[in-house]
Amino acid sequence: MELARNLKVESVGQLPLSLPLGLGIHQTVDDAVQLMRQKRLGCVLLTDAGRLEGIFTEKDLLSRILVPRLGLDTPLKKVATCPPNFVRSGEPIGVAMAKMVDGHLRHLPVVDEGMRPIGLLTSRILLHFLAGHFLRTIHTLKPRRQARGNGSAWGPGR
Repeated sequence: MELARNLKVESVGQLPLSLPLGLGIHQTVDDAVQLMRQKRLGCVLLTDAGRLEGIFTEKDLLSRILVPRLGLDTPLKKVATCPPNFVRSGEPIGVAMAKMVDGHLRHLPVVDEGMRPIGLLTSRILLHFLAGHFLRTIHTLKPRRQARGNGSAWGPGR
């Protein structure tokens, strides 16, 4: 199957990754919320000296800020996922997909060899990748004739 091969052969770096938005580890939840609202994103990455240190998501906002009723002045380092799951750009798409499924993640930072964020893989990007694969597969199928009751019609083969 072509999809199985592509998931092993094609790398994460070949996907149209989102640009990563980052904040410093000492910035506040309010800084993150403002940036996420402004850019209409579901997460921001936390960096220190350019290296990935954490990720703060909408899920973190709900479960770690709103439910325990913490203030928006809370430092991100205290409520973000640190260290975060991540993938390197040269890793196969299938590895990234497995990390996202196993970890129930909608966002996965993509880093270079120095742990600097270079992109963000989202569930939407993976969905487009899969949908594109299935559309190519469907368009390359040859139509098959199938006999029906009182005549014949075009339809899928058995």
